[in-house]
Amino acid sequence: MTFNIALNALFLSFLRPLRLTQKIMRYLKTALKDVLVLVQEPIPDNRGFFARAFSQDELQKEGLDFPIRQINRSYNRLKGTLRGLHFQNPPHAEDKIIQVTKGSIIDVALDIRPGSPTFGQHHAEILTAANGRALLIPKGCAHGFQTLEDDTELYYLVSAYYAPGADSGIRWDNPGLNIAWPTQPPTVISDKDKAWPDVAL
Repeated sequence: MTFNIALNALFLSFLRPLRLTQKIMRYLKTALKDVLVLVQEPIPDNRGFFARAFSQDELQKEGLDFPIRQINRSYNRLKGTLRGLHFQNPPHAEDKIIQVTKGSIIDVALDIRPGSPTFGQHHAEILTAANGRALLIPKGCAHGFQTLEDDTELYYLVSAYYAPGADSGIRWDNPGLNIAWPTQPPTVISDKDKAWPDVAL
């Protein structure tokens, strides 16, 4: 019994400095309300590193409720591939967290929330497999990205199920958006994304 108590105390002594001194994720605000940059703070050791990619509790402390309903994977073969700008209409509106696991993208959140002080504005963030950044895109924002490298892969954490009847979008080159897509026209874009309407914002 004494040995077990001592062993537990030793184990806890190793954990305690980590809890007190090591913050393993940061949340950076952007100019758009509730659009956050999630920055991993990896904990290295001789095996490699450990990093937290998601914490529902920590997001709730930031005032955001994010139940995960789906995790989607996107593979993009060519640099310059563009997907977007996508959103789902209420009552199927969704929050997204986008993280790159291979390659790099420019990721864009466009505020289309009626009454928002930043309505019609966008935030663009470079996400790479190396920089440990993810972008949280809340309900009421359209989302799109363009790949900056061949063979780029990313994951979406999504707070609502895909609802085909609620699927909607805005053209990537909608006049007035002034999004600085690096490759214009895109190397690859779907017919569906080409056909989204222009919207006055």
